[in-house]
Amino acid sequence: MKKKHIYIYSPSSAVRDKAAFRRGIKRLQALGHEVEIDEAALATHQRFAGDDATRLAAIARAAASRADVALISRGGYGLTRIIDAIPYKAVAKAIERGTEFVGLSDFTALQNALLAKTGAVSWQGPAVGEDFGAKDGADDIMEACFDDLLHGQGEGTGWRVPKRDAEAVAGFRGLHGATLWGGNLCVLVSLLGTPYFPAVDKGVLFFEDVNEHPFRVERMLDQLRHAGVLARQKAVLFGQFTGGRTVPHDRGFGLGTVIARLRTLIKAPVLTGLPFGHVPTKVLLPVGAKVEVAADGRDVFMVWGHRHPH
Repeated sequence: MKKKHIYIYSPSSAVRDKAAFRRGIKRLQALGHEVEIDEAALATHQRFAGDDATRLAAIARAAASRADVALISRGGYGLTRIIDAIPYKAVAKAIERGTEFVGLSDFTALQNALLAKTGAVSWQGPAVGEDFGAKDGADDIMEACFDDLLHGQGEGTGWRVPKRDAEAVAGFRGLHGATLWGGNLCVLVSLLGTPYFPAVDKGVLFFEDVNEHPFRVERMLDQLRHAGVLARQKAVLFGQFTGGRTVPHDRGFGLGTVIARLRTLIKAPVLTGLPFGHVPTKVLLPVGAKVEVAADGRDVFMVWGHRHPH
């Protein structure tokens, strides 16, 4: 396999775990890739990876890098601060030339704004530190999916819906030609009502989140529902919601409650178990691509076909 050029930059929060960052770089190099590290990748200003101008310049350099992949060091918070100044046209042109932009969490803001402004496709996927630099080693499935992207072989993904949700998938008839979009739920909802929120009709909306109590998740879903967003989708996919702790006075109210209620309020099928989120095992998902979704029993398949000849 031909060596690939990966550009690492920091558009959001400052890299605090330098050891994980270094491990991630070494892992990518060990996989045979040429890794280029942005000059401000380890910059710090308050909680951010450099001030706003520094991070905007880093995004511009990533777009100009002609790398095969522009990969974020980490998520955190920072992109919604500069969302009105991101060079979307430059990023879209870079994608047209063959640079794939990959990230998750806070990166959801850039990706959905990019989709809203240009229609360009980017990828929800790993970050350098938490994924390639994981203490126990990078996850095999995540690495295989990333490798597929690098070599133009990733054409879809599949997963098994949890047993408790088997009934919801039983009546699912599949769908064709729907736009896949979404990402981190909290970040996505923060774009609602702005020019940076994609106007996707008949799409497949997916989301994940971390450290959010189920009632906060429900409140965000209700905001999307009341805004008419959920009614316009062909399917809603739940990724992994991790770290949200319930308390004794919840008295059984949890994420399962939230999902069950949502199913009574919207017509679109709500499927769970998507292997994506703040978890080691994550697939890569093309935000803005047309997908087909089908099910066989509890097994769900999502296909987007061949995207870029690398």
